[in-house]
Amino acid sequence: QVQLVESGGGLVQAGGSLRLSCAASGRTFSSYTMGWFRQAPGKEREFVARISSSGGSTAYTNSVKDRFTISRDNAKNTGYLQMNSLKPEDTAVYYCAVSSGLQVTRNWQYEYWGQGTQVTVSS
Repeated sequence: QVQLVESGGGLVQAGGSLRLSCAASGRTFSSYTMGWFRQAPGKEREFVARISSSGGSTAYTNSVKDRFTISRDNAKNTGYLQMNSLKPEDTAVYYCAVSSGLQVTRNWQYEYWGQGTQVTVSS
């Protein structure tokens, strides 16, 4: 099993930045694709970004491209999501997750999940 713990959420004004972290323990973090998802009130959980096990490949949903950057430090068993130019519509609970698959963007393709961290962007 892999245990994931997110941190770094909070309240920020529109245009501001936050950096989320995802600390992993248990089985080898470096062997998994890591993803970030988010869920706003009353909405389904949606894919935000993913990064390959080596960190060499990334993908983003269109709404966050050029604003968010996903990264990972396998030596520290930690993943990150740098969020810049935040908008009120980015408000959600953000989850990190890991998958044994490649190029995965669907919730069901991820095997282990963190508990989530709240991000609130005020206008």
